[in-house]
Amino acid sequence: MKKRILGFDPGLANTGWGIIDADASRFKAIAYGTISTPADIPIGERLDMIFKKSSDIVKKFEPELAGIESLYFTKNVTSAIPVAQAKGILLLSLFHSGIEAEEYTPQQIKQAITGSGRAEKNQVQEMIRILLGLKDVPKPDHAADALGAAVCCYNSNLITARGVI
Repeated sequence: MKKRILGFDPGLANTGWGIIDADASRFKAIAYGTISTPADIPIGERLDMIFKKSSDIVKKFEPELAGIESLYFTKNVTSAIPVAQAKGILLLSLFHSGIEAEEYTPQQIKQAITGSGRAEKNQVQEMIRILLGLKDVPKPDHAADALGAAVCCYNSNLITARGVI
């Protein structure tokens, strides 16, 4: 049964997004990109841009599910705050659109894509390229990460639906 899934890699400056169609173990990239906000405007305006653009993406592509990469910061709490703000806005946008959102750690996404939660970024990106049948590795990196979150979301829901967990 085919599903359309949206993935997000949250960030205040650049939020990656990716739309995939998935059926069994076959994946197809539909669209991907980034939502970029200028650093020289007020944070409220930047968050509003993320909300509006993410809402537009949901309206245009009509996903059934969404996967969001969760925060992973060990040292720099200051840089985690803007990412958390962007993530909150994405969750709000999805909620207003009636889309179920699930969060995945970077390790869960790596595991879903490569089979190893410790895979290097270039290994993950190459596997995303292969899984989605793309000619080149998706760019920018944030978009590739968002596509990975979408694949992880599908795999997670497929396993849950089959009762494996």
